[in-house]
Amino acid sequence: MMMLRKWIYAFAGLLAMVSMQSLAKVDLSDPYSMVQQVADNTFKRVARDQEKVQKNKEHLRVIVKEELMPYIDYKYAAYRVLGSYIQKIRTMENKEDKAQAIKHVRTFIDVFQRYLVATYAGVFTQYTDQKVEFGAVKDFSKDDVAIVKTKIIEAGKPDIRIDFKVRKGKNNEWRAYDMMAEGISLLDAKQTELHGILRQQGIEHVIQLLDKKSRLPVQFRGDDGSN
Repeated sequence: MMMLRKWIYAFAGLLAMVSMQSLAKVDLSDPYSMVQQVADNTFKRVARDQEKVQKNKEHLRVIVKEELMPYIDYKYAAYRVLGSYIQKIRTMENKEDKAQAIKHVRTFIDVFQRYLVATYAGVFTQYTDQKVEFGAVKDFSKDDVAIVKTKIIEAGKPDIRIDFKVRKGKNNEWRAYDMMAEGISLLDAKQTELHGILRQQGIEHVIQLLDKKSRLPVQFRGDDGSN
């Protein structure tokens, strides 16, 4: 799956950017600053913990959980992946069926979070010396969703355009929920992948599928479609 491979390498390239600035608390009031700061902080942590990572790649899960996931709106992303299933729940009239369906959704969100942790941990096993250029900052004062544009540059290879979608929550804090490679949404691709399984075999099967993937050893799996 070449497009998925591009996403993985592009994301790794973004996280390779290390600014000369000393970063403390991430500025969640600005989507552009948030993406740059999180990229910087996460990569610095990976570099700092290299000895632990070399001994045990599973340590990358710890780094992702502590440095990256607080700034990923995984709940919203999970809802987007489930798509029409959420709408179906809202129209249910049987209270018991609806309660059970809601319980399944909550389980899916937990599993989806673990799946993202495993996926992003795999990204860091592929770190190289890619460079990133950030697009111009735009006025976002009247928007609830912003797109942070970047270009990943690696010598001898075509540039990759990677855009991050971030949204403002009810508390006015911005968090990322999707990334697009060359205009193609990762969330849309995952939704398409799971839609048929969800419709034919149900959400419990989808949960089992993602749970199994999330428990695989940390490794790069971009070429075989197992992400």
